[in-house]
This record gives sequence, structure tokens and C-alpha cells, in this order.
Amino acid sequence: MPDNSARTLMAAAAVAVFSVVPPVQAQSANPAWLDQLSEQLALEKGCAVDYFLNMKEGVLAGRLTFEARAQCADGRQFDGALTEPAKEFTISECGVQVC
Repeated sequence: MPDNSARTLMAAAAVAVFSVVPPVQAQSANPAWLDQLSEQLALEKGCAVDYFLNMKEGVLAGRLTFEARAQCADGRQFDGALTEPAKEFTISECGVQVC
């Protein structure tokens, strides 16, 4: 039977091994949808996307849905939504909100 220091060393080694394993992430049904939304925003709205907020993927009545808010380099924000089988996103500009 190992002594306490050997057990402590084995436990520390196990923690070290398991802490470097990256977390498992879910696969997207359409991994290129954010690229598609970026391209559509650039073409239709002249928006160079800096980053996305509130990205959501789901299923509605058996159809895949994709939603995100895009922050443009010039400060504008747009919401984009697509429900398959549609090929293009519905895009709406976010206005000023007062809470």
C-alpha cells in the first residue's frame, strides 16, 4: 500500500493530466453559417463584422434555425436569423433601446 506522499503525488499527476484535455464542444449542423452571415452583411449593409453576440442554433418545427447579433467595425449592430430551408438570412438593424 503506498504511503500518503505517494498517494498525493499520484492524485496530483491525475489532476495535471485531466486539466490539459480540452473541453468537448458540440458540433454545429452548419459550421459555416457565421461566415455566410458575415458575407451577406458585407454585401447588403456594408458591415465589416468585428464580432458576434448571442449566437444561437436550434430546431423549430423540425427545421434548423440560426440567429446572431453582429457588431460592425463602424459601431452598427444587426440581427441575423435564418430558418432552413431558406438560403439567406433575414437581417434587421438594431436601433437604440431604452430600458
